[in-house]
Amino acid sequence: MKDTAALVAELSLIEKAALLSGENTWQTRTIERLGIDPVWMSDGPHGVRKQVGSADHLGLNGSEPATCFPTAATVACSWDEDLATEIGSALGREASSQGVGVLLGPGLNIKRSPLGGRNFEYFSEDPELAGRLAAAYVRGIQSEGVAATPKHFAVNSQELRRMVSDSVIDERTLREIYLTAFEIVVREAEPWAIMSSYNLVGGVYAHENPHLLTEILREEWGFDGAVISDWGGGNDAVAAVAAGGSIEMPSPGFDSTRAIVEAVESGRLDVAELDARVTEVLTLVRRVQERVTAAVVDVDAHHVLARRAAAESAVLLRNEGDLLPLDAGTRVALIGDFVRRPRYQGAGSSLVNPTRLSTLADAVADGPLEVIGIADGFRRDGTADERLVAEAVALATRAEVVVLALGLPEIAESEGLDRSTLTLPEVQTSLLREVHRANSRTVVVLSAGGAVETAPWIGTAGALVHAHLGGQAGAEGLLDVLTGAVNPGGRLAETAPVALADTPTAGRFPSTNRTAEYREGLFIGYRYYESAGVATSFPFGFGLSYTTFALSDLTADRDGVSVTVTNTGTRAGSEVVQVYVGRAGGSRVVRPAKELKAFAKVHLEPGASARVSLPFGERAFRHFDVAADAWQVEAGSYRITVGRHAQDDALTTEVEVPGMQGAADSPAGSAGVARTDAVSDAAFERMLGRPLPDAQWGTGPLGFNDPIDRLAVARNPLARAAFRMLDKRRRKAEAAGTPDLNILFIFNGPFRVISKMSGGLATRDVTDAVLSLVNGRTLPGLGRVIAAYFRGRRAEKRSRAAFRAQNPDGSK
Repeated sequence: MKDTAALVAELSLIEKAALLSGENTWQTRTIERLGIDPVWMSDGPHGVRKQVGSADHLGLNGSEPATCFPTAATVACSWDEDLATEIGSALGREASSQGVGVLLGPGLNIKRSPLGGRNFEYFSEDPELAGRLAAAYVRGIQSEGVAATPKHFAVNSQELRRMVSDSVIDERTLREIYLTAFEIVVREAEPWAIMSSYNLVGGVYAHENPHLLTEILREEWGFDGAVISDWGGGNDAVAAVAAGGSIEMPSPGFDSTRAIVEAVESGRLDVAELDARVTEVLTLVRRVQERVTAAVVDVDAHHVLARRAAAESAVLLRNEGDLLPLDAGTRVALIGDFVRRPRYQGAGSSLVNPTRLSTLADAVADGPLEVIGIADGFRRDGTADERLVAEAVALATRAEVVVLALGLPEIAESEGLDRSTLTLPEVQTSLLREVHRANSRTVVVLSAGGAVETAPWIGTAGALVHAHLGGQAGAEGLLDVLTGAVNPGGRLAETAPVALADTPTAGRFPSTNRTAEYREGLFIGYRYYESAGVATSFPFGFGLSYTTFALSDLTADRDGVSVTVTNTGTRAGSEVVQVYVGRAGGSRVVRPAKELKAFAKVHLEPGASARVSLPFGERAFRHFDVAADAWQVEAGSYRITVGRHAQDDALTTEVEVPGMQGAADSPAGSAGVARTDAVSDAAFERMLGRPLPDAQWGTGPLGFNDPIDRLAVARNPLARAAFRMLDKRRRKAEAAGTPDLNILFIFNGPFRVISKMSGGLATRDVTDAVLSLVNGRTLPGLGRVIAAYFRGRRAEKRSRAAFRAQNPDGSK
């Protein structure tokens, strides 16, 4: 490949425009005459998903076997950057071995609500933890010559109508909560690509948002890579080029190419902006192609790594009477439908075809415990079954210890839908009560991608291990924790609330309107619970161990803290030292009571001590001053808290920090921390600094970016009938416990996906014609659809011929 600048100079206008969209579902375009080869992209937040047959973006069709590592929500609980780097390197090697040049991950959106349907793919509710772990993944992936693609940029918090929802958020909250993790990744790991999100931010689609893609990402943070749209996330191709969007995926045929060419020729688009985007694409291709040979993968070693990651990420939440660890030879009953059919990953585009899959039944049978029997205990679909309960109770009475595997069914956690509750299915909690009556020595192991309500039943669990979604070796890792082969060192990466009603977004998440209003401002997760004094079941950062630790001798200044950590117990183990910062005394800047600003995981032998130094970076004391459009530090005294979790004030001190005197208030949730659900329209407008946009869907004709599920109110009765048919299929799938991802994608998507996801079979003109039909003009609309289709096919043929005239052996 020639020098990038020289290549740009040699490209024709149509070639430049064509490079800014995919050649098919997964590959960039080829320009053979200039040696520009295609780059293969693949999903891969926790395992490579390269499809071998008919390609899709939802995980519906098969993919090549790959190691299914624990999900990001699981690994986040390890708080271990070295482990994250190892996993990233393994992902990069597997991608390289399969010819994948761009791995679409890691996911690092902030968990605004525990109901987020895709939270299992994301690290944390805290940007410092999410950013540092994601940066470790990126460094690992790119060390193997594969581009990492942190996603989804930005403020992508809900699955419901994710492709049309407008995130209405104030600038300070945007910067401090939802962009900081991406900033950490860009500045500290230098990813070669970023994936933009589906949603609008402040009324502008993320993939064509100049504030996000140019002003912040490129000019402020110095990002020099390519911005790739989420699949079907392209809206206006010309606006995307001008704003900083590099590649539209999947292929929209040559529809976007024609729009870009016309915009340049008419003067609406500066050719310099086009050249900038082309340079970004060619830079990505060059970086990937510098890889000399495909990596060789040790599948067995990667399975061992997946097992270790699962074990080190498991969180011990309860251990009454030191029920755990279990001694060798303990007679155990294994109960629960998850024993033989594990929940080990979520559903959707991250679905991995594992190289192997361990079950708790097989893992325990091969381990040091004596299994006296296995009982399903409950039906996964939530239907009550007294016979299964009776079998489980009878088995429990004969065991020394019961290991009860509970968790969320597949339908509860999936791309394309959000959770409706934080409770476990009633058939599971009622089984727990019955089993506990039969045998109080009951260990509950949870399989779920996020938080669940435990308050109603926690007293009937002698011990509780949250294993999250542990990947293909999760059962083996769990066995290591249950038997003490691994001392649990996992700590919660998100708060476990007492009840859904206690969460700061209760009643407002997910938004069913055209807007999602972030009225809670900065106060999400532990920032809310600690500031408002709301009780939790388990605080952010919490986790127990089979040994004990003491923290002592804290010293601190504005550059960092030092503390001595001592293992005061009888087993080797790991402690996570967590440093929180908050203002001491008054402040004119609205702030959470405390915020995580540093952490370190420390492994110690029994009786050993270590002096740990945790430096503060530039993020420790700053806030974003909206009026100045800049980061500022307010001068004054700051309280430094060092502990084991967000509610642990084991060691505290104060430090004086120089900065701005009398800094002006930058509101973000200032209408009342204790009631984030009661922020008035006027208060929210003060936070935004602008009037509230209309939250309701219009009553007029359906448009290009209206969600397809609004067919329910279409003027055309045939369109309404089509909606009822699709909705019936959706409800049938949900009743069966398996989400229909195709229907969910269609319902959540706008009408523009008709053309954007067709690979060139349909054009924007076809979508407009479909809307004419949907909006009541049945016969004329049908005629328009047919005519538009054939016009589009002719336009595609001409564009393809023009492109092939310069590339006779290139792109199809």
